[in-house]
Amino acid sequence: MRERPAAGEAAGALVLLHGRGADENDLFPLLDALDPERRLHGYTPRGPLSLPPGGAHWYVLGGIGTPERESFAASYAALTELIDGLPYERLVLGGFSQGCAMAYALALYRGRPRPDALLAMSGFIPSADGYELDLEPPFPRIAIVHGAFDPVIPVQWGRAARDTLEGAGAAVLYRESPIEHWIDPDALPLLREVVAG
Repeated sequence: MRERPAAGEAAGALVLLHGRGADENDLFPLLDALDPERRLHGYTPRGPLSLPPGGAHWYVLGGIGTPERESFAASYAALTELIDGLPYERLVLGGFSQGCAMAYALALYRGRPRPDALLAMSGFIPSADGYELDLEPPFPRIAIVHGAFDPVIPVQWGRAARDTLEGAGAAVLYRESPIEHWIDPDALPLLREVVAG
């Protein structure tokens, strides 16, 4: 895991979870992009699995929307321990692709405390045996960004997450960009707004 300390006394934690085949360095530059005043202590953990075609992974692919149960459960438990061990009450949680699925799970599964904010980038709300989605308010501040031409996780998954959350009463800031499977720099102001609260 990489860490980026706050500029002074931290007002909370900003945890960003990378996508499949990346590592803890991938989203590290986003810590400053999303929290330019460094009010939060930033963390970018590395996924625990090494799988083909390389890099770190959070779970074995089981199909879009349905991670393989055993590897998903192990990563979920490890991230729960990490996040619950941080010395901050305020948490901003975000992720890209596989990391987005993990962030949704950590923010919205029954039995978990809600983060203050959730940044969902090019991912989906995962469905896994033994885990139940908690769609009771109050919800965190939520931003969903997705590429309209994403060939890896099609934009329908981002729209479905938005519709599910809005249907449950959550206020969601949603943005589609004319891109494929990456984070649109033009979406950063929206994400920064949600981080800042």
